[in-house]
Amino acid sequence: MTYSIEWDESALDYLRKLQKDISERIINKVELLKDNPFRFLEYYEGRYYKLRIGDYRALIDIDFERKILTVQIIDKRGRIYKR
Repeated sequence: MTYSIEWDESALDYLRKLQKDISERIINKVELLKDNPFRFLEYYEGRYYKLRIGDYRALIDIDFERKILTVQIIDKRGRIYKR
């Protein structure tokens, strides 16, 4: 049940702007999703699932047929829910 991970360009841009240690922590947490994504993911509105990473949140789209997790949006907890 291994999933592959894809990154949306806007999520990558946001990671590039963060401090290196914070972006590495986010990437490491997302990598943990490969084996068992539903251990960490919670359903969010629409087609997204959310991943909590300290003060940050990632909104992830899941393609169940092809087993692909696509990280769409990363932002601070207070701002991500206003999008």
